[in-house]
Amino acid sequence: MIQRISLLFLLGLCGSLYAQSSNMTYLFSYFKGNGEDGLHLAYSRDGLKWSSLNADKSYLQPVVGTSKLMRDPCIVQAPDGIFHMVWTSGWTERGIGYASSRDLITWSEQQYLPVMDYEPTARNCWAPELFYDKVSKQYLIYWSTTIPGRFPKGASEGDSGYNHRMYYTTTTDFKNFSPTRLLYDHDFNVIDGTIQKVKGEYVLFLKDETRNPPQKNLRIARSKQLTEGYSAASEPITGKYWAEGPTVLKIKKHWMVYFDKYTEKKYGAVRSSDLKTWEDVSEQVSFPAGLRHGTVFAVKTKWFEEVFKVK
Repeated sequence: MIQRISLLFLLGLCGSLYAQSSNMTYLFSYFKGNGEDGLHLAYSRDGLKWSSLNADKSYLQPVVGTSKLMRDPCIVQAPDGIFHMVWTSGWTERGIGYASSRDLITWSEQQYLPVMDYEPTARNCWAPELFYDKVSKQYLIYWSTTIPGRFPKGASEGDSGYNHRMYYTTTTDFKNFSPTRLLYDHDFNVIDGTIQKVKGEYVLFLKDETRNPPQKNLRIARSKQLTEGYSAASEPITGKYWAEGPTVLKIKKHWMVYFDKYTEKKYGAVRSSDLKTWEDVSEQVSFPAGLRHGTVFAVKTKWFEEVFKVK
C-alpha cells in the first residue's frame, strides 16, 4: 500500500513538473536567403527540435530601407504583451527596420530608424537587437557599425575594410530616441551582440569578427551596468569553426546559445549551467532548412496554440 501511494505521488510530481515545463513554448524569428522575403518563425517544445510555422513562408515582407531586406530579425515582448522587432534593412545602410505586433502575424506599418545618419561615412548598421530594461522601463536598441578611420586598432584585421564597434540608442515608445552612443569597444572588430541579465549582471554575447588572423568565434563580456563598463571578451565559447549570430535562451538549468555555422550552412548550439564551462550540443539540435540569424524567445503555450493553431 505504501509503495502504491509512493508511486502515485511520484507520478503526480512528474505530471506537475511536466505541466510547469510545458507552460512555455519557444519561438525563433529568422530569415532565409538574403532576407528578401522577410520574417520567418519556428517553434520548439524543448529547445532542441525546431519546426517552421506557416509552412516556412514569410509573415512579413520588408518594405523599408534602400535594399528592402529583413535580415537578423530580433523580437522582444513588452510587459504589455506587444512584440517589438528590429532588423537589418540592408548591407550598406545607416538605419534599421522596426515594426510591432500583438500576435506575431499582423504587423504595424514598418519604420526606418536612421540611427547612424549623424555619421555620414558610416558603412552599415548590422544585426540590431533589443533589450527591455525593467529598471528604467526603456528599450535598448544596439547594433554594429563600421566608421572608416574611427578605430585604428583592428582596422587592418577585418574583411573588406570593415572594423565594427557596437552602438546603442534607448527609447520608451519607439518614437523618441536618445542620441546614439558607443556601447562596446575593446580594440577588436566586433559584431552580433546579444544581452542577457543574469543575477544583477549584464552578460553580452558577441562575435569576434577578426579576419587576420581569423577568430570568427563567440565570446562573452560582462558589466554591472547596461550601457557601459563591459569587460574584455572571454575566451571563445564556440569551437574550431566559424560562428556568428548568437541568440540565447534559458531552459531549466542550462543557458543555450544558438548560432549560425555560416561557412557550413547549418546551425549549432552550446550550453552551460554557469556561463563559464560550455558543452557543444550541435548534434542534438535540428532546425528548418535554410534558417539564418534570428532570435529565440518564450511565449505562453496556451497563447501560442490559440494564435498559431498548433497542438
